[in-house]
Amino acid sequence: MQLHNFNSGPAILPAQVLEQAAAAIHNFNSTGLSILEIGHRTSWFVEVVEEAKATVKKLMDIGDEYEVLFLQGGATMQFMQVPMNLLDENGMAAICDNGVWGNKAVKEAKIFGPVTVVADTSDKKHTYLNKQLVLPEGTSYLHITTNNTVEGTQWHQYPQVNVPLIGDMSSDIFCRPTNYKQFDLIYAGAQKNMGAAGVTLVVIKKSLLGKVKRQIPAILDYQKHIDAGSLLNTPPVFSIYVSLLTLRWIEKEGGLIEMEKRNKAKAELLYNTIDSLPAFYCPIAKEDRSIMNAVFFLTDPSKEESFLALCKNKGMIGVKGYRTVGGVRVSMYNALPISSVQAFCELMENFS
Repeated sequence: MQLHNFNSGPAILPAQVLEQAAAAIHNFNSTGLSILEIGHRTSWFVEVVEEAKATVKKLMDIGDEYEVLFLQGGATMQFMQVPMNLLDENGMAAICDNGVWGNKAVKEAKIFGPVTVVADTSDKKHTYLNKQLVLPEGTSYLHITTNNTVEGTQWHQYPQVNVPLIGDMSSDIFCRPTNYKQFDLIYAGAQKNMGAAGVTLVVIKKSLLGKVKRQIPAILDYQKHIDAGSLLNTPPVFSIYVSLLTLRWIEKEGGLIEMEKRNKAKAELLYNTIDSLPAFYCPIAKEDRSIMNAVFFLTDPSKEESFLALCKNKGMIGVKGYRTVGGVRVSMYNALPISSVQAFCELMENFS
């Protein structure tokens, strides 16, 4: 039986990337050593890091005013690392709380300084994005989650603000052409569109740093990581290598323009199918629907268990909704072929 991987993360990887990564476990670049056992300060691995950084900059079309880091701790670590480095006690973090991850960012930022929630969409169970943002005077930065994996919403146009813009892009980075220069700091766990779990991409404008007065532990100080070239401590070597392979694959396939073309086609097919079938409904505002994570429900909740069981029997993996939301969630990251979405839509059409 063919499996269709709709997992929300860790998520599907391109077959080519899996093959190359598997080969490198046995013999990395004809060195006779596994990628799992090479030294992280050897020229072999330094070349991996430098190529990965350069490819990120190329895809984002950004210059040397930005630094690219490969860190650990996931996006969850960034919920606290961002305010630790950027928020003074006399500053103000403005944060959009559009779901689970924005809410976590709010809680962590409050440890380091004042926080204002400038958009809270819990009144409608986070089924839309509030784009009417009013930032308090003295705002240090605005933090948004560009794609809400759990709730199924996505920013399709980013807020235009006159303060530094911080973006958690964990679940939609490199899914489409984006004005990355609009952001002063971007972070993303790699395990959705950019590689394997274990590494977090951080892209930061260098002028943003050095403004807080607190003492920052070395391992959490962005500047220390910049100075060390992402080698301040032993990095997740294999995860960074898989990220490099994935970045190469994106370029080879046609870059972000091609990724957007494919992702829009998959999302349009799925949402049109949902909207056409009385057995299903999607409560997300149409203008805010995510092209990465479609969240929807059965009109008759009593049939949800049987539908999910059918999905499992037909090889549809990872479609059960997040535990706090329920329903169905279909994740359509870059590496997911449209044939998987077609198979899922056919299953929906035949369900009764």
